[in-house]
Amino acid sequence: MRLVLGDCMEAMRDLPDCSIDSGVTDPPYGLEFMGKEWDKHATPADFQEWCRQWGVEVLRVLKPGGHLLAFGGTRTYHRLVCGLEDAGFEVRDTLAWMYGSGFPKSLDVSKAIDKAAGEERRIVGTGAAVKRMIPGADQKQTGSWIKDNGREFVPTVTAPATDAALQWKGFGTALKPAYEPIVLARKPLVGTVAANVMAHGTGALNIDGCRIEGIKDVPASPRRAAQGSAYGDLGNDPGTGGGFDPTVGRWPANVLLDEEAAAILDAESGESVSKSGKPRSGTSGEGWGLTATGAEYDDRGGPSRFFYCAKTSSNERHRGLDDMSLFASDGPSKNTHPTVKPVALMQWLCRLVTPPGGTILDPFLGSGTTGIAATLGGFDFIGIEREDEYMQIARSRIDHWTVGYEK
Repeated sequence: MRLVLGDCMEAMRDLPDCSIDSGVTDPPYGLEFMGKEWDKHATPADFQEWCRQWGVEVLRVLKPGGHLLAFGGTRTYHRLVCGLEDAGFEVRDTLAWMYGSGFPKSLDVSKAIDKAAGEERRIVGTGAAVKRMIPGADQKQTGSWIKDNGREFVPTVTAPATDAALQWKGFGTALKPAYEPIVLARKPLVGTVAANVMAHGTGALNIDGCRIEGIKDVPASPRRAAQGSAYGDLGNDPGTGGGFDPTVGRWPANVLLDEEAAAILDAESGESVSKSGKPRSGTSGEGWGLTATGAEYDDRGGPSRFFYCAKTSSNERHRGLDDMSLFASDGPSKNTHPTVKPVALMQWLCRLVTPPGGTILDPFLGSGTTGIAATLGGFDFIGIEREDEYMQIARSRIDHWTVGYEK
């Protein structure tokens, strides 16, 4: 493992051409998030050009056929994708990481109208005092937010003070955020996929290594139990119409859920039953002259079983920082980076685009989650971070999570 403190544009110039197997990164979104200077660009076009510039360097160091996975914000994702395409990447897909913990950052239009008119709104209801959120706070499994004990506010319900405000009561400016897009891009191949894979070890996705596990609490049907594993290969071939074998799981999708989003989806949709080939009567495979091949599957459960669930824990963000003195004056050390991703999610993404034992590059290391995921997955890793504060957090987190792994 190699961690580099510095600007990624300069640091990547020291890396040899065609030396990296994959890129997995969570770059700034160009939204001036929480007033951070590292996320600020003068215009959307400037942000796109910046994406093109760092994309050119990533493209250069990737091996032919090497994949890049990069997170983006819903408002600026198109600029990220165009910048990477302008850099020379082939855009292969867009993945959606969906989560249930987002909260709307919306302007109350009715309140804004009254404020502009200089009118005081009458308080018609109050709630219990609540602690204000830590910048970049995340939610616990219970849905409650991690708070800063030093500040609190009392939520109130107010009545419109003007006719115009009454007319626009209930109008806002934003939806509840529930997903982040991830671009899947690839450096152009040399020759065919097969030739490129044989020559460079890159160009393909690790489908079997990223399959979604089967439903553990649903017993196999008598037909499948009788067939055993005789048709396992057929069941794994998407061309057969199956794509599911309980020994290896379902074909991975381009939608990724967190556990809260999965629970919401299952609660809303209820149980569904998987069938293939209709009409059916009696033994699976009968009807319309079909013959049972083993590619059929019969299972039931929530829709989330078709997608990957990133498992998180309430202490994951700050784990490994207990002995760090960087924030000693603020009490217990904590991860101040505002966009920390789940370790399990990053492990899945690293595994999807990186050949076994390959090298992963993250030019925007942040608090180090990709480095943790890469090392736990048995990959080599190069991480670059410009902010010294985040680099110290990343080093401490990676060291804690990867104890016992050769770095």
